[in-house]
Amino acid sequence: MPRRHMHMAGADGASLGAALRGLRTRLGVPGAFPAEVLAEAERAAAAPRLPAEDATDVPLFTIDPPASVDLDQAMHLAKRPGGGYRVHYAIADVAAFVTPGGALDTEAHRRVTTLYFPDGRVPLHPQVLSEGAASLLPGQARPALLWRLDLDADGRVETTDVRRALVRSRAKLDYDGVQKAIDTGTAEPALALLKDVGTLREALETARGGISLNVPEQEVVPAADGSYGLAYRAPLPADGWNAQISLMTGMAAADLMLAAGTGILRTLPAAPDGAVGRLRRAAQALRIDWPHHVPYAALVRSLDPRIPAHAAFLQECTALLRGAGYTVFTGGERPEHAVHAAVAAPYTHCTAPLRRLVDRYAGELCVAAVAGTAPPGWAVEALAGLPHEMQEGTRLANSVERECVDLVEAALLKDRVGETFEATVIDVEERDPQAGTVHLEDPAVVGRVRSQAAPLPLGDRIRVRLTQADPGTAKILFAAVQPA
Repeated sequence: MPRRHMHMAGADGASLGAALRGLRTRLGVPGAFPAEVLAEAERAAAAPRLPAEDATDVPLFTIDPPASVDLDQAMHLAKRPGGGYRVHYAIADVAAFVTPGGALDTEAHRRVTTLYFPDGRVPLHPQVLSEGAASLLPGQARPALLWRLDLDADGRVETTDVRRALVRSRAKLDYDGVQKAIDTGTAEPALALLKDVGTLREALETARGGISLNVPEQEVVPAADGSYGLAYRAPLPADGWNAQISLMTGMAAADLMLAAGTGILRTLPAAPDGAVGRLRRAAQALRIDWPHHVPYAALVRSLDPRIPAHAAFLQECTALLRGAGYTVFTGGERPEHAVHAAVAAPYTHCTAPLRRLVDRYAGELCVAAVAGTAPPGWAVEALAGLPHEMQEGTRLANSVERECVDLVEAALLKDRVGETFEATVIDVEERDPQAGTVHLEDPAVVGRVRSQAAPLPLGDRIRVRLTQADPGTAKILFAAVQPA
């Protein structure tokens, strides 16, 4: 089954809380931070290692979900006098607070990544840092790695610089508000340029064969009475423009590390033989016109995730993104596999150090590369173990996401076993065409389905009967009844 993206907006209810606590225990999710870690975090929050450069005059802003307070990135965009654009992108400087080999560092290597549950997050770093002293909250001076990317008129990066600096965000924005301001022409000039730069970068992505999948998210939505529901959220254009700034920085970081000869890349092999052919068959079944002269990346960008058939195809496309990992290189030799197939270029994770362990190391290597100095020993020594650590941390994060969705769906439907629903078939197993996945519009559920009589019709609407919804096992199951 294709991986489903889920944004956790919050939820409540005693039964859900108990089930989520059980899930935490079963998956071995880290609990409270040890006392020595909290004590070190408090000391670090009170006395971080501050940079000499002051860049608090750059009027940065952040774009995040409304409830987010662990803010890794802030940006400012401007036109260059001679043409092109200048992008300032500040990334929280976690290394200003974490001492290598200390209790905080050791605990971060144990946790690896922030985990998101409907009822809260399990952070990578103590909240006094991740939601306080290290977060790029508005109106607060913070140590950061300040990237300066100068682009030409077509959005291509001409020069890259990154250094430590003290920064101050001016505003905390959210995606809906950003989209509305840009659409209505009320956005400040720096924010309005996000569309200009974002669309230019999207065009460059298409030209080089890169892929960005706008897969609809399932969202847990709390109600005023303490109950909860599920809804779909199709990504806004502003989501994509914002993502392009992060993607551009990750590509620039990869180039810096490759030039310096030491680094860690996020890599993805090319799709296996037959994968694109399967997608062509899926497009045909979903009645999506895909002329042979149209590249895969161009087709994907033309799809509207609000249309059920397009959403189903985008889910199918996630199969091409499996197999991503991390590649370490030292000694000045370019790694044999340096490209991320979906990005269609070398790329690294460096823009979310509050929530992902590897980003702190990539940022440190980039600062050294720009300065022309040797990277610190603690950063180089940790490189060899990072791919395995990140693999295990990512595996746990994926399990949390998948099982939280299953649990919430089962809890929502547990009293409706036997009822029938209209659904769209969004996935059919190649080896067993009578098994697959369906997408319900109301409630916003994606679940397994089985047909007893005939192969499932990919892309078609059918009627399904709910045969199982057990929050204890966190699974739901449907049986195909007939075409809708």
